[in-house]
Amino acid sequence: MAARIYQRPKNAMQSGKARLGEWILDFVPAEARKADPLMGWAGSGDTQSQVQLTFGSAEDAQAYAVRYGIDAAVHTVPPRRLKLQTYADNFR
Repeated sequence: MAARIYQRPKNAMQSGKARLGEWILDFVPAEARKADPLMGWAGSGDTQSQVQLTFGSAEDAQAYAVRYGIDAAVHTVPPRRLKLQTYADNFR
């Protein structure tokens, strides 16, 4: 079982920062999704790809993965750099 651990990204459509400190462990799909011949919906028999676990820190998520023998890769987010400028900069 392969998994990835990453920090929840900020929603671009909202200004709030709720749940940004959470770390997510989700499993990599084991098989490709295929179209259902009758309805045309995409699906697969892999139920692990539906599981998403949240943790307070990356270390907690890694400890969980080690405890249950999950091969997990941690994806870190680069720090955000804000470009601070004033309204007067538009007219220079």
